[in-house]
Amino acid sequence: MSGLISSAFYALVPAYLQDAGTTRATIALFMLVAVLGGLAFQVPVGWLSDRFDRRLVLAALGLGFATIAVILVRLPRYSLPLVLPTAILLGGFMSTLYPVCVSHAHDRMPADRVVAVSGRLILLSGLGSVVGPLIGAELMGHFRIDGVFYFMAAAALFLAVLAASRSLTTAAPHRLERSFKILAPPAASLAHDPHDASDEPRAARL
Repeated sequence: MSGLISSAFYALVPAYLQDAGTTRATIALFMLVAVLGGLAFQVPVGWLSDRFDRRLVLAALGLGFATIAVILVRLPRYSLPLVLPTAILLGGFMSTLYPVCVSHAHDRMPADRVVAVSGRLILLSGLGSVVGPLIGAELMGHFRIDGVFYFMAAAALFLAVLAASRSLTTAAPHRLERSFKILAPPAASLAHDPHDASDEPRAARL
C-alpha cells in the first residue's frame, strides 16, 4: 500500500499539474513542500512508534493521509497559502508509512531474518510502485486528478483499517532495547596490495 500510494502521487500529480497549465516553479514548490513534510515527520513519528503499538501509529498515519487527501481535493487548486500547508501534511503522512511498516515487521522477526525480510518488503513496495501509477492513470482519465487523490485515500484507509484490526486481535511484539554499533569494514583487506595476491593461497584470497 505504501509503494502504491507514493508512486501514484509522485508520478501522476506533477504530470496533471503540468497538463493543467501550472507553472514549473509552482509544481516544483508543491513537490518540494511535500518532500520536506516527509522529512519533518520522520523523527516525531519514529518517537511515537517506539513508544506505542506501531500498528496504531500506522493506522493513525493512514487515516491522517486519507483525510488530508480528501481535503486537498476540496481546496481551491490555485490558492497556495491553503494548498502548501496541506501538502506538508500529505507528504509527512505518506513518507512515514513505509518506515513504520518495516519497523513493525522487524519487531516480529529474529535478528537473522532481518536482511531477508527487508529485501522482501522492498520487493513488495516495488510491486506496489508499479501498480499504483497504472491504476491512478486509468482513474485520472475518467475522474481527473480527483480520482487519483480518492484512490490514494482509499488505499491509505484500507491500510489503516487493516493495521487497527490487527492491533485488536494480536498483541504487540515485545521490543528489546539494543545498543547501536557501527561495524567498521575490514581495512586490512581493502588496503591489501593486489600485486601480492599471487603469493597467497587461493583460499586465503577468497
